[in-house]
Parts: sequence; structure tokens; C-alpha cells
Amino acid sequence: MAQVPAGTADYLTRMDSDHDGRVSVEEYVAWMTYAFDARDADHNGVLEGAELPGSRGKPITRAALVEQLHQRFARQDRNHDGFLDAKELASPPQ
Repeated sequence: MAQVPAGTADYLTRMDSDHDGRVSVEEYVAWMTYAFDARDADHNGVLEGAELPGSRGKPITRAALVEQLHQRFARQDRNHDGFLDAKELASPPQ
């Protein structure tokens, strides 16, 4: 089991798969969807029923989650350069 990231710099290091010091939308989505993929027991691209955290809530498709992540990324990308640096990564989406 991987250790929980200790802070923003640790998240940046783990999300930054190409090690360029910033996080692209592709890296962000890959990191943020790992839990979805792990919970999708039947691999149908939908979390529903017992797959949902606490076995409650509305079903969500992987595609809908990815769209939400793209929107969140865009809100966090304050300078609109298509990447998140450590400061942007630490800031909540607006």
C-alpha cells in the first residue's frame, strides 16, 4: 500500500509522472481517477450500489467524473497555462 502524500510538494511529485515540475490535465485526471478505477469492481465504467463510498449516493460514470476533473483543473489553473504548479495545486478550485 502506498503512503499517503504528506503535503502539496509530495502530491506534486507523485502526480507529475513526466517529472517536469508541474501537473498536466492528463496527469491530474490519471491521479484523481485511480480510486474510481479501484472501486469499479465490475469494470463497467459506472460506480453504483456497493461500489459507491458508503454504498450510498447516485451512480456516476467514469466519463462524468473525468469531465468534473477537467472542470476542477481549469478552475485551479489560475494562470491558464494548462498546468498546475505547486501553488495552484495547493489552492482549492474557485
